[in-house]
Parts: sequence; structure tokens; C-alpha cells
Amino acid sequence: MRTHENEPFVVNREVRAVMVPAGVEVNLKPGQAGYITQALGGSFTVYLEGNLFRISGGDADAIGKESMNTPELPPNATEEDVRKLAWDQMRTCYDPEIPINIVELGLVYECDVKSNEDGTRTVEIQITLTAPGCGMGDVLVDDVKDKVQMIPTVREARVELTFDPPWNQTMMSEAARLQTGMF
Repeated sequence: MRTHENEPFVVNREVRAVMVPAGVEVNLKPGQAGYITQALGGSFTVYLEGNLFRISGGDADAIGKESMNTPELPPNATEEDVRKLAWDQMRTCYDPEIPINIVELGLVYECDVKSNEDGTRTVEIQITLTAPGCGMGDVLVDDVKDKVQMIPTVREARVELTFDPPWNQTMMSEAARLQTGMF
């Protein structure tokens, strides 16, 4: 997967972005130029005017990129099929500063799928952050919610942010520990 590191871009329409790591929303204006520092999981971390910003994958066109594809389920999918696809979708959610998905970082504690009477499903997810004071918490919660709710038949994704138990490096996958040098 190409990450577009240090690829230049120019904003071609006004677009909502979130300042990293503060979590403050701003609007980037047409004509502003910068560099893409990370393009993983459909969202983009960009460097612009001395700051890092995260741009949602749904707004990829604002910087000349393509949006992420919608996930697909087989006909007559089971709750287990939805659960597996929800985990796959969460693997497309990345910390804006660390090029490792939240599943490999060990930030997802739970993912349950419940059937609704109308044939739709509700997915309940518990996640945490690497640090309780991280300003990107709401952004990651929204990213998980948006990507899981893209799954056909999912009516709602309920994403709860918890700090019990607190995250630590041992929760990372072996691959993530190797990638970050924390082994």
C-alpha cells in the first residue's frame, strides 16, 4: 500500500480538517498547499503551514485523491460475518501520528454484533487511546463509527471510549511492537 508520504497537494475546495494532536476542527481553504504525510485507511494526515491535520477519507477529493470503497457482505451474511468485517473496517482506522492501525495497536477491546428485529444489526465496540489526554479521541471514535456503519445491514455502531484497563505497550501486536521498535 502506497502511503503518499511527502506527496505535495493543493486544496481544491474548502474542506473540514482536524488539527493533530489537539483535535480542533478547522476549515482548509482552496489554494492552500502542503504535503501528505500519511494516507492509510482512507484518511489523510497532511502537513500544512507548520501544522498536522487529518482529512477524512470522505473528503479525499478536496486534495485530489479517491474516496475509500464501501465494504461488501455476502448474501445471507451472519452476525459472525458482520463481526469479521467490522474488525476489518477497524483495521482501516489509524492513529494520525502513528502509521499503525488501532487493532494492531491494541486499542480495540471489544466488538459485539447484535441482531435487531427489523433484520439490521447494531455493533457495540469498546476502544481506548494510547494516552487519556489525547485530543484525537473523538476523531478516532467517529472514524470507527463511520467505517463500521458503512457495512451493509449495520444500522448503528455504538463506540464507547474507555480507559479501563489503561492501554500499555504489551497490548500491541508483535508486528506493531516490531514496527515501532517497542519489543
